[in-house]
Amino acid sequence: MLNELVCGVDEAGRGPLAGPVTAAAVVLPAKFPVQCLRDSKQMCENLRKQAASVIKKQATAWAVGWTWPEEIDKYNIHFAVLLAMERALTALSVTPDIVLVDGKFTPRVKLRCRAVVKGDTYIPAIQAASIIAKTGRDLWMERYARIESRYLFEKHKGYPTAEHRQKLFHFGICPIHRKSFKLQNKV
Repeated sequence: MLNELVCGVDEAGRGPLAGPVTAAAVVLPAKFPVQCLRDSKQMCENLRKQAASVIKKQATAWAVGWTWPEEIDKYNIHFAVLLAMERALTALSVTPDIVLVDGKFTPRVKLRCRAVVKGDTYIPAIQAASIIAKTGRDLWMERYARIESRYLFEKHKGYPTAEHRQKLFHFGICPIHRKSFKLQNKV
């Protein structure tokens, strides 16, 4: 992979009960400060935001793709993740030589792709994609919380926390809830 244009791809939002799935595709330059990277799940929110800023300023290219709750419900979460990844790759301003995708599956694109299980723990381009996907999705959920304030999406981002399930039990679903997911367990 020496001198190849490597693109990392990862997603955020597979597990939540509400909101979109967000995928990011990131190509890093050779001299990128990789010490600011790690799996986004292992970073506090402030460090994630700082790293996202560095990535956006210094990456050779980056793009985000989204799939929406209606698409998740129509197809399934697995297909929705791959579709978001495909959309992110399609939006890139460069054509990578190889795409490294976190996980076991790759999207259907006309690019050389390789799935890398736990790639977000050790491949810088995938770590960068993880950070961009997570911060992008979190920001979207925080903004949507202004529309549907009673669900407190700014706190739990749609993940199935006890608080979110309590709000679902009390208020029912809103337009961004994934109706194909098991939403209302006993609280």
